[in-house]
Amino acid sequence: MESVIHSNYRMTYSAVREILEEGTPALMEEYAEIIPMLRDMDELRQILGEKRKRRGAVNFDLPESKIILDKDGRPTDILPYERSISTNMIEEFMLVCNETIAEDFFWQEIPFLFRSHTEPDEEKLEKMEQFLRGFGYHLRKKDGEIHPREIQKVLQTAEGTDEERIITRMVLRSMMQARYTAENTGHFGLAAKYYCHFTSPIRRYPDLEIHRLIKKTLHGEMDEKNAAAYNAKMPDIAKHCSQRERIADEAERDTDALKKVEYMEDKIGNVYEGIVSGVTGWGLYVELPNTIEGMVPLAQMDDDYYEFDEKNMLVFGRRTKKIYRLGDRVLVTVAKVDRMMGTIDFIFEEDFTPLNEQA
Repeated sequence: MESVIHSNYRMTYSAVREILEEGTPALMEEYAEIIPMLRDMDELRQILGEKRKRRGAVNFDLPESKIILDKDGRPTDILPYERSISTNMIEEFMLVCNETIAEDFFWQEIPFLFRSHTEPDEEKLEKMEQFLRGFGYHLRKKDGEIHPREIQKVLQTAEGTDEERIITRMVLRSMMQARYTAENTGHFGLAAKYYCHFTSPIRRYPDLEIHRLIKKTLHGEMDEKNAAAYNAKMPDIAKHCSQRERIADEAERDTDALKKVEYMEDKIGNVYEGIVSGVTGWGLYVELPNTIEGMVPLAQMDDDYYEFDEKNMLVFGRRTKKIYRLGDRVLVTVAKVDRMMGTIDFIFEEDFTPLNEQA
């Protein structure tokens, strides 16, 4: 049945985290009435997380960028987006809602918009396996197929290591893109048989479409005629939603990249510690702790002639034998920032040895 939300309290992620993790006195007093409920919610969060973990859901915990702007839209700070038990609580609750709705409407055989994610194709899987072997990780297959639980194990093993971000990003890039479909084909990454996007109708159109379908069903309007009409157009709706999602994602990435370049414009000469996040024939990409990424062009590494080893994803100096690999911690200086090109160039500190090769 339909319902109406009535908010008794206005909470924030930070307030919930402080109550549950730190027991901040002022917050404990202000929210005394609902603290037992928050503790129950935290317990439920853990139960749901363990259940997903047992079935093999893959948790891609890559830091997102939080870009702080002033009143004129100029970036004043860039930070990794804070993840805590309070953000995880909402994530777990949304996931179980999405799965429940998708399963219910699948068995009702009502026209629906599913969120589908297929397993990696053979070529991407082979490249991922080769990449992981270079770091000493191995994926176990059964009958030539891989279960998401095996990917989960690799990510858990890499957790806390220098290469964690690199491993996570590479695995994520090896996955097929999730998309909207009229047919339920399951969600490989979440190890879920049924999944949809239902929880954000105020900001995502597929969720709004699902809310409309639910309302029609609740009001008894999903008769044979309407069901046939929706079944006919649902594949086109799914395709359109997937296409618009790609465009929105690209716009978001471009905007973030622009703000990061703007933020670094007055940081020329600053020295930062980072991690080698990409290796190519033209340069090394280095990611800073605040999620900003720049490149060290091979042409600017003038202490030696460096060659690119694509198989092992590294560059090495012919004379010095110095090696830079994915996951190396390094010190870089900001050398050049080009807003028009959207690029940030770093140079390595003179006579600096990658931090993980120092004695």
